[in-house]
Amino acid sequence: MLHYITYPHETSTTWVTFVHGAGGSSSIWYKQIREFKKHFNVLLLDLRGHGNSKPSLKNVFDEKYTFDVITNDIVEVIDHEKIEKSHFVGISLGTILIRNLAENHPERVESMVMGGAIMKLNLRSQILIKLGVVFKTVIPYLWLYKFFAIIIMPNKNHRESRLLFVREAKKLYQKEFIRWFKLTSEINPLLQFFRSADIKIPTLYVMGEEDYLFLPSIRKIAKSHQHSQLIVVEDCGHVVNVEQPNFFNEKVVAYLVQQG
Repeated sequence: MLHYITYPHETSTTWVTFVHGAGGSSSIWYKQIREFKKHFNVLLLDLRGHGNSKPSLKNVFDEKYTFDVITNDIVEVIDHEKIEKSHFVGISLGTILIRNLAENHPERVESMVMGGAIMKLNLRSQILIKLGVVFKTVIPYLWLYKFFAIIIMPNKNHRESRLLFVREAKKLYQKEFIRWFKLTSEINPLLQFFRSADIKIPTLYVMGEEDYLFLPSIRKIAKSHQHSQLIVVEDCGHVVNVEQPNFFNEKVVAYLVQQG
């Protein structure tokens, strides 16, 4: 099972589950824990191969990494904790996993908060991934990861996010990175489906105004999907919860309280 930590609340019965992105770990939520545990029961988890969720012997020989398999890892944790329903807060690739979980198990998802959401890969990001696929076995994965981090988070004020993600990525094994990378190269059909399907679950997108790779498609989705709202954070890049934590915490807590 995935490594996870819970912060139970004395009176609240509401759960909030945090899902990090590829190459990160639950430690990227360190600026959220104090505020969120005042209001909710909090669950933080490390996706497989990330943070303290080291690959098991079974996973080492199991070549099959799919979005459904990784989503089921999350369901296994909430089952184990007997959490019938939770709000889910994700960042970057974690938003795809949350959306997939909502598709497969809608009855388990109270609402979705999608920070730095990825719902479409534009031409530039598709070219980047193709380059990564070509070079992934030749170039040390950390070089590739640093390169992607600079492309996705290029500005001076994105530096903290870049360094945090690169630091966490150092804990990944090369083989694990390649598996996750193969996964990202297969997401286009899934994202196309997510964009076309207006899911009936309340969804809040929190996007940095400087998240130029992913914000344009989210603007369109928020307009066309009935249950979606969008908050654009000024002077902010891809990793909104790290770059503008106070703003992120205030808006997201208010949204979750409103959802009940």
